[in-house]
Amino acid sequence: MKSYRIAPSILSADFARLGDEVRRVIEAGADFIHFDVMDNHYVPNLTVGPLVAQAIKPWCRRADGSAVPLDVHLMVEPVDALAQMFAGAGADLISFHPEASRHVDRTLQLIADQGCRAGLVFNPASSLEVLDYVLDRVDLVLIMSVNPGFGGQSFIPEALRKIALVRQRLDAYRRHSGREVLLEVDGGIKVDNIAAAAAAGADTFVAGSAIFGQPDYAAVIAAMRAELARVV
Repeated sequence: MKSYRIAPSILSADFARLGDEVRRVIEAGADFIHFDVMDNHYVPNLTVGPLVAQAIKPWCRRADGSAVPLDVHLMVEPVDALAQMFAGAGADLISFHPEASRHVDRTLQLIADQGCRAGLVFNPASSLEVLDYVLDRVDLVLIMSVNPGFGGQSFIPEALRKIALVRQRLDAYRRHSGREVLLEVDGGIKVDNIAAAAAAGADTFVAGSAIFGQPDYAAVIAAMRAELARVV
């Protein structure tokens, strides 16, 4: 059976009690903690920095002590200096938008050199062409199903076609390399569309307001997993 990961985005959490929110959502069944970084330059919003990542890192553990990966999505320009700062703050995965880096291959290598897994993020209208040249350095591909910058937006259906195109590339790459690359989707993911994203080929799902906007995080995550279990 295919393995799926649910990555609640703390962008929609209660920032007044962020550590407790991270603990609660992990207890509810989160696989990753998704951490959105916006700089009011690459995107028209300003969120949180490395000090907040460092503060919540000790909370990214299950009750048995096992670690829950801190999945950092950089919506910033330039990328390199902040990527290094977030690596130092405890990020496990660091993803960035290729158009925000002057040298994509170099930035991917920089992230790997910091001991983190590296990812590339593609906006709704971004070309996938760069993937053909750097897949050997990529551990995760993130498809945006909304335009980046704000939480609570509606899913853009055309993202399903882009997910399917990336899945074809990743499957072909796995067949000749033996290496698995995660395919994540972020934006408007909720119980009633998560199965469609999985059927298109995604295996990792970022959800913000769909989880943190509900009183029972565990019930929402369980409902998402029930939908994913129906995907052939």
